[in-house]
Amino acid sequence: MSKFNRMHLVVLDSVGIGAAPDANDFVNAGVPDGASDTLGHISKSVGLNVPNMAKLGLGNIPRETPLKTVPTESNPTGYATKLQEVSLGKDTMTGHWEIMGLNITEPFDTFWNGFPEEILTKIEEFSGRKVIREANKPYSGTAVIEDFGPRQMETGELIIYTSADPVLQIAAHEDVIPLDELYRICEYARSITLERPALLGRIIARPYVGEPGNFTRTSNRRDLAVSPFAPTVLDKLNEAGIDTYAVGKINDIFNGAGINHDMGHNKSNNHGIDNLIKAMTSEDFKHGFSFTNLVDFDALYGHRRDPHGYRDCLHEFDQRLPEIIAAMREDDLLMITADHGNDPTYAGTDHTREYIPFLAYSPSFKGNGLIPVGHFSDISATVAENFGVDKAMIGESFLDKLV
Repeated sequence: MSKFNRMHLVVLDSVGIGAAPDANDFVNAGVPDGASDTLGHISKSVGLNVPNMAKLGLGNIPRETPLKTVPTESNPTGYATKLQEVSLGKDTMTGHWEIMGLNITEPFDTFWNGFPEEILTKIEEFSGRKVIREANKPYSGTAVIEDFGPRQMETGELIIYTSADPVLQIAAHEDVIPLDELYRICEYARSITLERPALLGRIIARPYVGEPGNFTRTSNRRDLAVSPFAPTVLDKLNEAGIDTYAVGKINDIFNGAGINHDMGHNKSNNHGIDNLIKAMTSEDFKHGFSFTNLVDFDALYGHRRDPHGYRDCLHEFDQRLPEIIAAMREDDLLMITADHGNDPTYAGTDHTREYIPFLAYSPSFKGNGLIPVGHFSDISATVAENFGVDKAMIGESFLDKLV
């Protein structure tokens, strides 16, 4: 008998809560991450008003300096803590895979100076199309098509770029490079980036339409990921016949492994919340685990170093949190966390090595307060213990603390 009949994990992508102890081992545009603090710097620089997360205990999480505009609660409605990453990385896949119980001891490869000529040449030879060399660097997905879309429409060249994550992305106008051709090129790119010196987490097809000055990315995106190198708690649940629901890019991050219900990609955070609530209120979802990623914090505001937009995005989520709670059943558990940091006030445009917040709420709670500081993987061990399956590689359950 499960303590919680259903567990819902929501990842606020990149919402870190202060530099991790090993943050200075990671750099951002040459600057060590030791002074990064996503929530702290947003709160300090532009203010933060998240009363619903504060009520759960966000402001109670131990910090050297309290969150400036997030009050502590004398009697929170949930449990809170912060979690440290063990794995060697600060990217999306590493964070999510560790949350599900894996220890990544060799980080994926990232290419801040662009991909090597060998990779670009191989793609050119396979596709019969030239690659625009000027786009070959970390780039905003909307900016890269604004800058090079007109040239692609004229020449038919490929727009290949990367980001702070270990990804290779190919943007193509659907009227210039048909979807089937784009997908075929991406499948080839996947085949040549499965081992070092170019071990990439994902290859992403980024189709778009429109005219110069008015390009729009379409919903025909396709992600080609690598599967986790060992079974995660998602796999353990699936093998036990327990429902696992994925919302947003979770299915892509795990390459479908362990997921038996995919709610699809999110068009926005709000759309992702709609999909989560749709899953939670489904009559078919009687027992199991849902896993949601809300990426707008990271993709739209963290990498673009926009603290005002990041703050507003947090406000928007907080305003919808009561809807998520209203969709819960008495024996449900809601967990809110992150996968890494992305301090919008920091140097460069990369992720930042930070603790992540952890908030837990259930209508069945009789108690509240702080959980001891732990690790990302403790979430997976808690899920595993609740559903009576084996944990994955690492993690210690705190299920007994949630009462």
